[in-house]
Amino acid sequence: MKARTVISFCLLWLFPVPAKAQLGKAKDTRTFTFYFENDTFFGTDSLYINGVKLSFISSDLTDYRNNAAIPKWSYPLIERLPFVNEPGFQRSLSLSIGQNMYTPEDTDSSDLVKDDRQYAGVAFISIGLNSKSERRMDTLELGFGIVGPHSYAEDTQRIVHEWKGIDVPQGWDHQLKDEPILNVFVERRWKFAQADGVDGLGYDVIPNMGAGLGNALLNAHIGTQVRFGWNLPNDFGTNLIRPGSDTNAPIDETDPRFFSPHHRFGVHVLAGADGQLVLRNITLDGNTFRQSHSVDKEPLVASLMAGVGIIIYRFKITFAHVFKTKEFKTQRDEEEYGSITISYAF
Repeated sequence: MKARTVISFCLLWLFPVPAKAQLGKAKDTRTFTFYFENDTFFGTDSLYINGVKLSFISSDLTDYRNNAAIPKWSYPLIERLPFVNEPGFQRSLSLSIGQNMYTPEDTDSSDLVKDDRQYAGVAFISIGLNSKSERRMDTLELGFGIVGPHSYAEDTQRIVHEWKGIDVPQGWDHQLKDEPILNVFVERRWKFAQADGVDGLGYDVIPNMGAGLGNALLNAHIGTQVRFGWNLPNDFGTNLIRPGSDTNAPIDETDPRFFSPHHRFGVHVLAGADGQLVLRNITLDGNTFRQSHSVDKEPLVASLMAGVGIIIYRFKITFAHVFKTKEFKTQRDEEEYGSITISYAF
């Protein structure tokens, strides 16, 4: 029955009933976001080399009892779900699909390099339940997919490298073996400080903490993001490609994406820091149920990011430079890569 409830929520997200509220209200909009991360922005092509993610966030589903698409028998089940029943909070459903790929630092050798990172690809789909107010956002997310050859990371990289006319990494024969992945993630975000200054200038501070449990990732993280600029988006910040919150949906009509058509513009700078305690990472520890290559990972990993974002009409576009400390003991250099997000509220 719970599966049928999730299906009903998905149908409502895909085929919503006409909104009774005025067209363009934040709670009646849906948000699409395209994420792209790649290390070639900064002249490297190894370790975490590429990530792509497409994400949709539904309109507010708080009034599901008034929607014919949700069967009455499911009401008791919905009301027992975590993160979706706190009074006064907006509730939404998110759906994401993506692919990440990883290679060792030495991509010229066709032999297995035992002290270097594994070749690995991850393809995933995730379903999230989001609950938010003006000051807090909670997410419960279920992620599933596959690691190994049938993630098609090898094929993706080969096609891109051949199209660009550059050498193809030689060691994909040693990539992790096929393994289904299943993970549950929880995350909470706050807005502890938010201030609007003169002529649209303002800032906000968005701390976050969360955890993952499953065969792909077993971890806990804590971090924060600070933004300053003119006509700041009123959302919960800009996230990287990682499990947890899809944060680009506007909270209310104070977001510049809902200003009058000639004033839908804003610009801001952002900076963030994040620390992780990593107990398991399948792309470093190797396959769970089959023998595979692994490396000795670092249990504590930190990430720093700095970037700029703009609001144009209903679009929010962000570019960030990400720096990440070493993830395994024999890693020679820290990682850095670029992250682009393009979201559209409609």
